[in-house]
Amino acid sequence: MSTAAVITIAIGIVVVLGAISFFTLARRSDVRGAGALSGEAVKRDKTRRKEAKKQGRIAAEEAATRTAADAEAEGVEARTPSKELVGVGAGDNNLVPWTPPDPEVIGVSRRQFFNRATVTLMSVGLGGFAAAAFVGFLWPSGTGGFGGAVSVGKLGAIKNGIKQGGGFFYVPEAKSWITAYPSEALPAAETVYPENVLVAMRQGIVVLSQKCPHLGCRIPECKTSQWFECQCHGSQYNRVGEKKAGPAPRGMDRFPATISPTEDVTIDTGTTVTGPPIGVNTTGQEAEGPHCTGGDEH
Repeated sequence: MSTAAVITIAIGIVVVLGAISFFTLARRSDVRGAGALSGEAVKRDKTRRKEAKKQGRIAAEEAATRTAADAEAEGVEARTPSKELVGVGAGDNNLVPWTPPDPEVIGVSRRQFFNRATVTLMSVGLGGFAAAAFVGFLWPSGTGGFGGAVSVGKLGAIKNGIKQGGGFFYVPEAKSWITAYPSEALPAAETVYPENVLVAMRQGIVVLSQKCPHLGCRIPECKTSQWFECQCHGSQYNRVGEKKAGPAPRGMDRFPATISPTEDVTIDTGTTVTGPPIGVNTTGQEAEGPHCTGGDEH
């Protein structure tokens, strides 16, 4: 799975969990504001007022029909101690101390349930995002890609691609250009380039970074001049990336390449070799036609 897919999935999980948390909080109706009563509390209050009014009417009716004998009987009953209280005193050991109820037995309230669910969902979401970030950015990729070793095929197929491309072969996975390097120029190249670059040049190819050393623009080929010519500020390079004109401070940077005994070519895009200094021209190639930019040759 690519890094972009992992990040997309992680963002989707966080968005879904955030939406669930939002609707969960929106449905909490226990407290709607400071000092406000919930709908259940208001309903209970109305019921109690109705019961109180009903009891008041009953009490008024009973008071109207109560006789003196009834009042006397009520007074005697009020002064007579209850059977449950007889024998209750300081020395009574039958009393059971009050013990608070076990919350696990009672269970959780609706508010507690949603609070815990919200915290759990957010924790899972953040944990999943962290895991996706770790896998996507820190775990080494087994498929290769820019910044590491990029396999670009057989040497023969690459040379055919250079011919079919009019002298230039572009490898998007490696952000590189591959061009032919003439064998007759190798003696001059041996005095300029490091060994890790010469490995491919001795096999007839040179691997160039697509990035202009001036300000980092992508350098296109110019089919008419058979040079590389930057469209941003006019820097020009011959077909093997040696600077010919423009504001660039050096030639095009290179990537080392290895060629196996079976002629499989692998580009090391994790290692950038600084381009040759201004004035290096190992091939002696001059422009072979009109320029694609207005740069002047130095």
